Amino acid sequence: MLDATPLTEGWTLRYDGRALPAAVPGCVHTDLLAAGVIPDPFLGRNETEVAWVGRREWTYETELPTTSGSSSAPDSPKAFGASGSSGHEQTDLVFEGLDTSAEIVLDGQLLGRVRNMHRSHRFDVTGMSGRLSVRFASAYTEAEAVRDRLGDRPNAYPEPFPFLRKMACSFGWDWGPTLVTAGIWRPVRLEHWSTARIARVRPLVTVEDGLGRVELAVDVERTRVEADLTLEARIGGARVSAAVEGTSGSVRLDVPDVALWWPRGYGEQPLYDVELTLVHDGTRLDVWRRHVGFRSVELDRSTDAHGTGFTLVVNGTRLFARGVNWIPDDVFPSRITRERYRERLTQAAEAGVDLVRIWGGGIYESEDFYDTCDELGLLVWQDFPFACAAYPEEQPLRGEVEAEARENVVRLMPHPSLVLWNGNNENLWGFRDWGWEERLAGESWGEGYYLGVLPRVVAELDPSRPYTAGSPWSGTWDHHPNDPAHGTHHSWDVWNREDYAEYRANVPRFVAEFGWQAPPAYATLRRALPGEELAPDSPGMLHHQKADDGNGKLERGLARHFPVPEGDFDRWHYLMQVNQARAVATGIEHWRSHWPVCAGTIVWQLNDCWPVTSWAAIDGDGRPKPLYHELRRLYADRLLTFQSRDGALVLAAVNQAAGDWSTSLRLRRMSVDGAVVAEADLAVAATARTVADLRVPRELEPLGPKEFLVADTDRLRALHFPVPDREIPYPQPDFDVAVAPGTVTVTARTLVRDLILQADRLTPAARADTGLVTLLPGERITIGVRGWEAPDDGSGEAAVRSALYCVEPTR
Repeated sequence: MLDATPLTEGWTLRYDGRALPAAVPGCVHTDLLAAGVIPDPFLGRNETEVAWVGRREWTYETELPTTSGSSSAPDSPKAFGASGSSGHEQTDLVFEGLDTSAEIVLDGQLLGRVRNMHRSHRFDVTGMSGRLSVRFASAYTEAEAVRDRLGDRPNAYPEPFPFLRKMACSFGWDWGPTLVTAGIWRPVRLEHWSTARIARVRPLVTVEDGLGRVELAVDVERTRVEADLTLEARIGGARVSAAVEGTSGSVRLDVPDVALWWPRGYGEQPLYDVELTLVHDGTRLDVWRRHVGFRSVELDRSTDAHGTGFTLVVNGTRLFARGVNWIPDDVFPSRITRERYRERLTQAAEAGVDLVRIWGGGIYESEDFYDTCDELGLLVWQDFPFACAAYPEEQPLRGEVEAEARENVVRLMPHPSLVLWNGNNENLWGFRDWGWEERLAGESWGEGYYLGVLPRVVAELDPSRPYTAGSPWSGTWDHHPNDPAHGTHHSWDVWNREDYAEYRANVPRFVAEFGWQAPPAYATLRRALPGEELAPDSPGMLHHQKADDGNGKLERGLARHFPVPEGDFDRWHYLMQVNQARAVATGIEHWRSHWPVCAGTIVWQLNDCWPVTSWAAIDGDGRPKPLYHELRRLYADRLLTFQSRDGALVLAAVNQAAGDWSTSLRLRRMSVDGAVVAEADLAVAATARTVADLRVPRELEPLGPKEFLVADTDRLRALHFPVPDREIPYPQPDFDVAVAPGTVTVTARTLVRDLILQADRLTPAARADTGLVTLLPGERITIGVRGWEAPDDGSGEAAVRSALYCVEPTR
């Protein structure tokens, strides 16, 4: 039986004659941090102090124990039964991930050279032992050498990441630091085996008319050509076997009356255990095990009166995708544990998210990510790792791209959560719109990958899933790549140049990126910027704002709705977070109300990789911003929202639930001082998976800045203020506060607009379970608080009041 020995202990990191203890998996930065050689690059402006790390060579070393057997020429059979003390014929050294350009040397003998972070590598080390060295070149040195040979290419960021198959955002982004890593970032092990091993299993999982089918195409590696090999497979009560012919074989398993795997909110997520065993003369040589789920997935790209659609269809059910974009959860991905994946993805699921897009400037995530999505019912849209740049198609890159695509497509195929392969992020758009076409003057830039290599690999290996060439992409060069009427659309003009009200100007078929910035939680800033007097333009705040003119866009976006506070950081911080939540809500409410023309929104972005002002809903320390809590409302199965239709005010009842929604609702036209000007009880009915529009009676439409409209039903509320907040004569907010163990209760005496308890101001560990809430006079909200206990001296109410923020009258 194949035996694996993890190589996690006894590693040393060497540079400039120095030797430090090394953690494997890990990276250079985390080892230097552990040894106290560098400061934490997440704090203050330390990022600039550690820039030298990415510019030099590094060597990881360990002693490899003696392996058994004797090495043979590649084409010669090894004697069956020959073994050393371990009883195995062959020993392989397996690296699941090396970051990035390295040579591997064992006892002075070069085993190989690698240049791709996104691939695994295997070396025959039978009969070998001694010092194992993994020598990493600087990623800059490698990438710049390729660039010098192939010629420069356009790039949204002034770094050479397109010339190396490495996580692009290592080189910095408009939300991330420039921390160019190196190291053994995924597990490494010795594998000892005899006669044969399972080299690759390609599982094709399909379902039709209640019959589930698993087809396993298997490649084997042998030490003895003439050995008779058998594949034995089982799933549930089904068992089959088949002979291996040469180095390949296949088996098919049928499961009648299969239970379907559904996205969260549409059904359950049953998973089936599949086991494949390689057998010789009754001896089990190797075993492959996975969980699979049975579901069908299609991408409806049909043309209609509105343009070209982009609708995911799972098990025959058309979905409005409630999505978030995912970036690596740490700029040092080796630090992301299974528990951290589960925490972050559970946060997504609890916010009503049903789709996570893995963005193309990051990585193919670990099995832990996809396993968690399988269990939670989160659909996964997987970008191939290409983002915001022209990528050369010549060697050595072309061969690496195809090899990594083949490996990762097969690796991820078992996961029912994976529903879409996407060729790149914004590169087709960049070619057409960002001046690339003229600059390239006929040079390769990646089109051959997105429209050639990648769709061919997916069609050959994984025909059960759809592929799209890029995001955004209209499906053909006959339309602009970012045409909102065709395919996927990225909406960034609003953030960059306009008011967020402009989200309502069009109805894209699928909004794959849009977002609005806000600073992280207060406690996150305090940890990241120790000792700094916080201000929007203080040195640390500016360093942790990576977007071009980011603060300028924040302030211009705020000024359209609120006066920008001068000299009051706490107020600035609160209002920026309110504006982020309001902006995203404006887009999602509008686009959801236009289902099925618009078939999905994917908010940029769920998470951060360090503490930074960004578009994230959850900051770099894992603290939810107000936007996160707002997503829970926006992505709920049922949503009420006021919208404009042909100049008339309507209330849209969005019903994404499986059952019909028939209810009565109360409409109130109110003044900001709390008086009800007019009201009515109306009936609304929306069948399953539809939107119903209810015309607001003219007499209930608010007049001028002193009035607003409220709709309430089934514990849902929609608000409509006809003018920007800066024009509204809000009353001075007045409310009572009561503190009890685990809760804070606020009772409003006046209109209290967008109240929030920033619990981390009480203590950094505290969390509140409620986001922004608007209270009418006499209304009460009880907020759950964990991680904080009120002081015994009675000062709890004062502490809570200092952490409560709401909209105040314009001064």
